Amino acid sequence: MIKLVKPDINNLAIFGGQPLFNESLHVGRPNIGDRNLLNKRFNEILDNKWLTNDGPFVQEFERRIEKYLGIKHCIAVCNATIGLELTIRALNLTGEVIVPSFTFIATAHALKWQEINPVFCDIDPKTHNIDPEKVEDLITPFTRGIVGVHVWGRPCAMEALIDIARKQQLKLVFDAAHAFGCSHNGTMIGNFGDAEVFSFHATKFLNTFEGGAIVTNNNDLAAKIRLMKNFGFSGYDNVIHIGTNGKMNEFSAAMGLTGLDNIQQFIQKNYENYHNYQNNLGGIPGIQLIKYNEVEKCNYQYIVLDIDEELTHVSRDVILEILHKENILARRYFFPGCHNMEPYKSLYPQAFKQLPETEKLTKKVLILPTGTSMNGKDIGSVCELIGFIVKNGNQIKKKLQ
Repeated sequence: MIKLVKPDINNLAIFGGQPLFNESLHVGRPNIGDRNLLNKRFNEILDNKWLTNDGPFVQEFERRIEKYLGIKHCIAVCNATIGLELTIRALNLTGEVIVPSFTFIATAHALKWQEINPVFCDIDPKTHNIDPEKVEDLITPFTRGIVGVHVWGRPCAMEALIDIARKQQLKLVFDAAHAFGCSHNGTMIGNFGDAEVFSFHATKFLNTFEGGAIVTNNNDLAAKIRLMKNFGFSGYDNVIHIGTNGKMNEFSAAMGLTGLDNIQQFIQKNYENYHNYQNNLGGIPGIQLIKYNEVEKCNYQYIVLDIDEELTHVSRDVILEILHKENILARRYFFPGCHNMEPYKSLYPQAFKQLPETEKLTKKVLILPTGTSMNGKDIGSVCELIGFIVKNGNQIKKKLQ
């Protein structure tokens, strides 16, 4: 199936050679789990004819997440973006909310959609997470909250952000889209701030096709969000609060439950892939694999490279183009940064001046395929190809000019 790495640069697919892989390798290819068990759950849903509206599988999914994370409340929702929007509205956020630009665009959109101004904050280049020192510099009389993002599943600077929020009387929410199954100082992500929001999109290592969850230890907030995610209904024909349709359906919950049954296998496979990449990429100039703290629990679902063009002699984007031609569908995250996308680029044209680390990182980061669909041989070939590209970087650069 796989042809081993090219003897010279003319064999690269970008120059007309045959691709290294016949089938594409994907970042975030969905994990399925036990298909027989999944189909059994699907059949039960069809037999029950209870497809949505807080069915038994949604309820079970919520209870199992609560137990897994050691939290009081889990509210399953149709996707994490709706989860963020519900949380933001339930916390009565207005005015300005500080948020990193180095995140998926949904984080900013969830604020702006509700006419809240996202104030973009720079990151700590060592962690890729929002920089608490920069957060303090951005607080104004109009600031009402902070949204931190646990990028790559590596926790934000929790204590610093919690301290700032407490002192300044700000709401604190975490976009934990990357961080299900991860911990900070032994406490599972999901237990911090006013609330945290997980994504169970198909690309996540635990998925519900589409879906998400809001988790919190605040009883009143949880009760309010439960009303809001179902049009404000409290019992039959009794609407007591403004709301929307943010419910998760039974089929999505069944997928999530099947994933939870297999979660340790998913994490173990990601862990093995991470170490395979670590071993194979070592010693390649200009290629740095972002490391995880193995003392903490981690899902290892992202293989993140920091590309130093001065050493590789070809840019991250050239490496990306070469890999794509070889059917290795690596990705840039979170290029080009929320502040460089609309409507924020037009609304805040000078934002880049306050985001130097974000600007640098969006040009350097490359994400490689992992998950249960990858094996050691594939990973070895991907790494060998990257080493070949770097070794021949100057020649490749000249040939592309």
